[in-house]
Amino acid sequence: MTDFNRFGDFQIDVLREIGNIGAAHAATALSQMIQKAVDMKVPQVKIIAFDEIADFVGGAEAIVLTVFLRVEGDCPGNMFFIVDLPSARNLLRQLLGLSESTEEDAPLSEMELSALQEIGNILAGSYLSSLADFTKLNMQPSVPALAIDMAGAILSYGLIELGNSGDFALTIDTAFFEGHEEVEGHFFLIPDPDALETLFTALGVPLDGNY
Repeated sequence: MTDFNRFGDFQIDVLREIGNIGAAHAATALSQMIQKAVDMKVPQVKIIAFDEIADFVGGAEAIVLTVFLRVEGDCPGNMFFIVDLPSARNLLRQLLGLSESTEEDAPLSEMELSALQEIGNILAGSYLSSLADFTKLNMQPSVPALAIDMAGAILSYGLIELGNSGDFALTIDTAFFEGHEEVEGHFFLIPDPDALETLFTALGVPLDGNY
């Protein structure tokens, strides 16, 4: 299993660039969905241990909306797109034209859940597509699943459903802005244990050694 602590600065910089490209493509996809200009805060890209993911999104007991899918192909792994509920409602307001008077604690309807799943699918798919184009690797997403629950429960269940995963995650923490509305999103790409070498080889970047 890959020890992410042995990555050199050059490898980390390459992963950051991949994250930046993926987030930019996701912002473009969001802009096309809501047919409005979308500004993107410069994403914060980090490598974190898998057991830190829940803390990264507010703690294991934080209620979040998550779209998760399995990445198949040359570089298999798992992907999660996680937003808090206020951000999810902001997305719905923009896409469905809901008024801000909508009760914040009201349960989401089946139509709203379906819309959010499609939003997550498009954003995650756009991110994955840009990564595949950048690396020239075959990377295909599975049918996405959506869940609203505590972050710890979702991550545990998602990885059981999606299969074995590595011990670290590439995180892309960003915010999209349209007018005064903000959507804070977290992308997590969790490569399978043997996938990272394939990824770096495709990029022409040795996994070991400093550049």
